[in-house]
Amino acid sequence: MTQKKPITIARGDGIGPQIMDAVLTILDKAGAQLEIHEIEIGEKMYEQGYSSGIKPEAWDTLRKTGVFLKAPITTPMGGGFKSLNVTVRKSMGLFANVRPCVAYAPYVKTHFPNMDMVVIRENEEDLYAGIEYRHTQDAYESMKLISRPGSERICRYAFEYARANGRKKVTCMVKDNIMKMSDGMFYKVFEEVAKDYPEIENDRWIIDIGAARIAARPEEFDVVVTLNLYGDIISDIAAEVTGSVGLGGSSNVGENCAMFEAIHGSAPRMAPDTANPSGLLLGALMMLNHIGQQPVAEKIHNAWLRTLEDGIHTKDIYRDDLSKKKVGTTEFAQAVVERLGQLPQTMKPVSYPSGEDTKIKMVPPKAAVPQTKALVGTDIYLDWKNGTPDQLAEKLLDVAEELKLTLITNRGVKVWPEGQPETFCSDHWRCRFLAEESGVSTIMPAQIIMLLARINGAGLDFIKAENLYRYNGEQGYSAGQGE
Repeated sequence: MTQKKPITIARGDGIGPQIMDAVLTILDKAGAQLEIHEIEIGEKMYEQGYSSGIKPEAWDTLRKTGVFLKAPITTPMGGGFKSLNVTVRKSMGLFANVRPCVAYAPYVKTHFPNMDMVVIRENEEDLYAGIEYRHTQDAYESMKLISRPGSERICRYAFEYARANGRKKVTCMVKDNIMKMSDGMFYKVFEEVAKDYPEIENDRWIIDIGAARIAARPEEFDVVVTLNLYGDIISDIAAEVTGSVGLGGSSNVGENCAMFEAIHGSAPRMAPDTANPSGLLLGALMMLNHIGQQPVAEKIHNAWLRTLEDGIHTKDIYRDDLSKKKVGTTEFAQAVVERLGQLPQTMKPVSYPSGEDTKIKMVPPKAAVPQTKALVGTDIYLDWKNGTPDQLAEKLLDVAEELKLTLITNRGVKVWPEGQPETFCSDHWRCRFLAEESGVSTIMPAQIIMLLARINGAGLDFIKAENLYRYNGEQGYSAGQGE
């Protein structure tokens, strides 16, 4: 007999407990070898004063088992509460979010019956770093952080996933025509990684038209790899296009731990025993595959497909013209149990291959080649409401001294020198100072500190400074719009 695998579960909020009960029943009846450790997360923990939604001691359980099957939770609205999903992903190093998006036509209504794509989303960086500031009365900042090692890990994971699962193509989706440094670096890394997988086709889409194409022609895509926010959006689009977000399962994978869940929320207003447990069940099947219990995953998956074929449907996918029986959560789970050992008759049976060739390799990022870093200037941000760009420039020119004022932008748009009179200006100004020789010469940090002191002495309210660097002579900062 297979040794039982320790896993951690959490029943969550809203519909979470009922769909978790249904899923655990199916896993048990199918013969999954699991040693279950339960933790409590979500709404009750927030109410007890745990702003992250989880008790500190629960981390030890997650770390011990390394596998987490999580039902949806409710994150309170308003400030002071952090998303538990994001916290777990980042704290446990779950850098890869994998979301299969498959059509189950005709049993789940969709315009794209042949859709079968996987979104692989970077899970730790980007705007989901959650670093935000209020700089002025009018202006707020969310910081988008992208690292080269983080980009390499997720791009390589996408190609390893494609190789392990017999996929033919990996598509990168970015917005590098606008964010030339952050998204540009991500795509550059993607190109470098792709060279190590010559048997797998690769291409690139700008995220906006790429998202539109997923909505219109999803059959054109196989594996899509992208950044955190983009991946969140397009995976929901893709799941909706399949016919039901409620059928979406998800895995979050790191080197030492993995979390499995449904992609939908906790739906706290849904009536008891009416929710579809399929999203969490499909997440659980990804878990069984991850822990090496492929035969059980295969048995359940085919029984689930047979249940759909037999017209046993929960209300979210029930159709008068096709469904035969509308059931609740418990009855749907029982229907799946009754079909264990059966295969679908219309849809293609699912196979879960096992063996070394099907394991996704965790390849560490390559060591970075040291680069020469030179400080060449600073962008100083001001909170200022008292005049025109030219008037602000006049004040700054008086205090620049050994540094040269080269640019003033407002909301990223150049307003000095030679700005356009139509440009609307808020109270948030970026003022660029460079070494006299157009950013080629280096400066000392002390020069920036003295400049800030002079700006303060002139009665100007500086709110932050960003140092400007060159790496191996290459400019490490963006130009202003219109510069």
